[in-house]
Amino acid sequence: MAWTAKQMLLAVMMVITGSINTLSTKWADRQSAEGRDGNVHSFDHPFLQAVGMFLGEFSCLIVFQIIKTYNRVRHPNQEPNLGNQSFNPLIFLPPALCDMCGTSLMYVGLNLTFASSFQMLRGAVIIFTALLSVAFLGSTIRKVMWTGIFIILVGLALVGVSDIIFGNTGAQTDTNGIIAGDLLIIMAQIIAAVQMVYEEKFVTRYSIPAMQAVGWEGFFGFIVLGILNIIFFYIDAGAFSKLPTHKLEDPIDAFIQIGNNWKILLATVGNVVSIAFFNFAGISVTKELSATTRMVLDSVRTLFIWLITLFLAWQDFQILQLVGFVILLSGMCLYNNIIIVPAFRYCQERRRAGRHMTQVGGEHERLVNDTASGTGGFQDPTAT
Repeated sequence: MAWTAKQMLLAVMMVITGSINTLSTKWADRQSAEGRDGNVHSFDHPFLQAVGMFLGEFSCLIVFQIIKTYNRVRHPNQEPNLGNQSFNPLIFLPPALCDMCGTSLMYVGLNLTFASSFQMLRGAVIIFTALLSVAFLGSTIRKVMWTGIFIILVGLALVGVSDIIFGNTGAQTDTNGIIAGDLLIIMAQIIAAVQMVYEEKFVTRYSIPAMQAVGWEGFFGFIVLGILNIIFFYIDAGAFSKLPTHKLEDPIDAFIQIGNNWKILLATVGNVVSIAFFNFAGISVTKELSATTRMVLDSVRTLFIWLITLFLAWQDFQILQLVGFVILLSGMCLYNNIIIVPAFRYCQERRRAGRHMTQVGGEHERLVNDTASGTGGFQDPTAT
């Protein structure tokens, strides 16, 4: 079935805004500007960037409330069908906290490693989600899914090894930092898997509209992490922090740097706006098409990010990373039962159908020959 113009637009929006989200965050990390101490230094504020991401998610809730109010004003005598509204918003606090920790770790990792590796290593969430689903949801993992998980592990290992071997040949020369960034991203996927399992066990039962759910998680994440940013200002992180004050986070320094460099401002705004549109497009793609299509488009996004980082010379071409990505994508396809398994079943059915047609044709030819020779017709037993 061919896609409609609306579905095509949503798919393109998801790929573009998702790519912009990762690239804009990395672009800001690569910038330098004068800070509050009067000296120029790199923009190293992953926790504030995570707050911006939650602000973008929170905007989905604002849009949802606007749509809800509009429908009530336009149809005052008709209750709008906006899904289940009888729930306690606090059910979104635990997944918001998971999202907060996972996103913060990922943004710290992104500041240390390549944008393409960041996107590829996020595929590890499938492994941890599968294991936690078996333990806490009683899910059954079929053999082909275990095979997909193993292949994903191989792909992740190749991506990580490529960063270790070739990491010091590109724009980023700190191999230890790249390794640490990759490990932080992998650790973040464990937290993301916990979030997904929690949402499946406790949130999905309420049938809450997806945009509203994303908005509530963004609201709690924005409030909690915003408060933590103030606390982080008083925590001395030592050598872990690249900031002049060596604080865990310095929001004042971040806003001064944003004001002194339009590129950082543009990247920050791009991060907030793109995550809002990315969530909207992702939810709409799942609704209009399928969750499988959303996963495929997310893989296309990874490819786009890799190609753009190569074009911008943010990293060198690494054949091992490309091989790792292909293997990683193959494992995802196996696990999600798309492309590979359906294609194998289709070929089997075609082969089986062809074998059946050959047998039918042979049987028909035998009957025709028997009839022509008189051995296949009725014979009178009294005939001599």
